[in-house]
Amino acid sequence: MNAMTTTTTTTTATAATVLDASGVTMRFGGLTAVRGVDLTVREGEIVGLIGPNGAGKTTFFNCLTGLYVPTEGQVSYKGTVLPPKPHLVTKAGIARTFQNIRLFSNMTVLENVLVGRHTRTKEGLWSALLRGPGFKKAEAASRERAMELLEFVGLADKAEHLARNLPYGEQRKLEIARALASDPGLLLLDEPTAGMNQNETRTTEELVFAIRDKGIAVLVIEHDMKFIFNLCDRVAVLVQGEKLVEGTSEVVQGDERVVAAYLGEPFEGAPGAAEAAEVEAAEAHAETAGAAAEPETSTEATDDTATDETPEDEAPEAPADEAPADTPDTTPETSSDDADSTKKEGDSK
Repeated sequence: MNAMTTTTTTTTATAATVLDASGVTMRFGGLTAVRGVDLTVREGEIVGLIGPNGAGKTTFFNCLTGLYVPTEGQVSYKGTVLPPKPHLVTKAGIARTFQNIRLFSNMTVLENVLVGRHTRTKEGLWSALLRGPGFKKAEAASRERAMELLEFVGLADKAEHLARNLPYGEQRKLEIARALASDPGLLLLDEPTAGMNQNETRTTEELVFAIRDKGIAVLVIEHDMKFIFNLCDRVAVLVQGEKLVEGTSEVVQGDERVVAAYLGEPFEGAPGAAEAAEVEAAEAHAETAGAAAEPETSTEATDDTATDETPEDEAPEAPADEAPADTPDTTPETSSDDADSTKKEGDSK
């Protein structure tokens, strides 16, 4: 953990660690989106992850769930390092929802939840094709479990509706039910209340508490501060890809650096400040060097034709008050043509 991070322990510590992310760094070319982030989630906890837009929250989620392979660091679930494959992460016991709802819109509500059961069924291709007694038994058990989850989130009466016909708030619930269908020990929620009204947000809060009461740990990203501070046992703040502070809601709300980060104000030791200073110095140096190397007359030849047709050694012959540099027809070459033309006119007369 780097020097700029403040951590406050909030639990007495008997609960086992479910998630342990250590030194997670994610680079995309020259851009470091997440830098050395450490985070743990224990059994029975609800942990929040907040930060301004572009802080790296969703990138960090993608590293936890195998969508991205971290450039550095590792992610462990219940003491086992996770393979960088989303389906294997789900099979291990971590499920997630997405910032943008990703449902199978042309499938029914029940079918969407059944899709989430795929890591918990043992029936293979031949069993599905032959549809023997074992397959039918497994299918009946999956349907029963899916209906239990729909009842849990309040969508049992809409099991046969197409997912696309559900209101927005209910689509969010369906996505949570599908994630729960894999029987996870840790649920990751990416902005579960985005776009919801106050009543829908309150319903989602109660649902998350009910999930925790079932023994499932929860890690949630959210921009609604009232929601997050009412919900979470601990909150971690990401700023420019680094963890700034972690602690109780009271500790985080009282940290001046968090307030400054959300208001866009700089603070001492802000992550990325050194890099920004280096970039500014490099740009200033390049600008100064360019100005020193640029000739004073460089701005006079703005027209490509004038630059191509006017030899540099003849340019001084054109009087400054009669031959603007951006007017190509007054160059020495053009002037000689005019002289020949004048002579011909005199001869003709």
